[in-house]
Amino acid sequence: MNKRLYGLNDLLILLFGFIFISLVAIYNAQQLEQYGGENFLLKQMFWFVLGLVLIGLIQLIDLGTIHFLSFYLYLAGIFLLVILYFSPEAIAPEINNAKSWFRIGGITFQPSELVKITTIVYLASTISKHKEKHKNKNVKNDLKLLLKLILIGVFPVGIIILQPDFGTAMVYLAITGGIIFLSGINWKIISSAILFFVLAVGMIGMMVVKFPDFTQATLHIAPYQMDRIETWLGFSESDADDSFHFKRSILAIGSGQLTGKGISNSEVYIPEAQTDFIFSIIGETFGFTGCAIVILLYFLLIFKLVSLGLKIHQNNEFGAFICFGYLILLFIHTFQNIGMTIGVMPITGIPLLLISYGGSSVLSAMIGYALIIKVNSEQARMDNSLFR
Repeated sequence: MNKRLYGLNDLLILLFGFIFISLVAIYNAQQLEQYGGENFLLKQMFWFVLGLVLIGLIQLIDLGTIHFLSFYLYLAGIFLLVILYFSPEAIAPEINNAKSWFRIGGITFQPSELVKITTIVYLASTISKHKEKHKNKNVKNDLKLLLKLILIGVFPVGIIILQPDFGTAMVYLAITGGIIFLSGINWKIISSAILFFVLAVGMIGMMVVKFPDFTQATLHIAPYQMDRIETWLGFSESDADDSFHFKRSILAIGSGQLTGKGISNSEVYIPEAQTDFIFSIIGETFGFTGCAIVILLYFLLIFKLVSLGLKIHQNNEFGAFICFGYLILLFIHTFQNIGMTIGVMPITGIPLLLISYGGSSVLSAMIGYALIIKVNSEQARMDNSLFR
């Protein structure tokens, strides 16, 4: 029977582990009086069921078809972001100081979450097609590939910065940079690109510290975003906004101690507990033990992605870079989200993938997960056919 399942047992077990933890944590979060009885649990269950349906449907599509459609999927995503930017307030309201959501008939949708997946797929497709076309590896061909990958990443980043949503833009930069790093481009070119990026980030960091007003005006950084950076760097000691978020989050996690307070016993008020600060709820409810289990689940999934990507890299470059892209996405979201809840990273609106509440985040993460299952199952079929 294991052969028939094409090696999907581990991926499915991990997925249902994430779903279970998400639903328990959201149930606990909505017990807090701040939500006035709104049922986030039922909504999240709906998104997960829809996500599972999408996973099933995507298994019916050949990986070659996805490869062929990658450019059109990416283009559709960019088109969505452009339409969002120019849409009127009635269907694209400003939420949390950013114009990042469509709101139609009471349903909100954040296109940038879905476009992360289409961008990963197109980056993977571009690398695969480039290497098929240019069999001879040389500096000229590597520079061509580097330019292609940078352009693919730049378009969504530019539009998302205009929203403005710097947290999401940084995720796109990390995905693009990570895939470039793994793409096999000449190390001298990669080293030069890394040096340039580090110097640019260093310059911006110095400007933020030395000339905050000039930096804010030049880079069009919203006041609340500057406040977040200053709070993280320790320049702001106010109890308002992000400093308050930090303190409540750390208090909740610390109060959980080793095994937590248990379900329905949350006491610490945490803003956005069901979304951005769901890890704080897990820490309060299940303590250090619960936090460790969540981190272990992510580690196991990342290990699976690394193993699968390396295994198929020679024969299925497109599938391998889908794995690597999803791995980078998962790592950045996990590191940033958990980091901000314990005060080592600045606060952003980046959710904890597969756990935080939210339709856009859940569906996008599960579409990406569906592609991993597809890549894994096709490789397993090939392995089985070799031993028949």
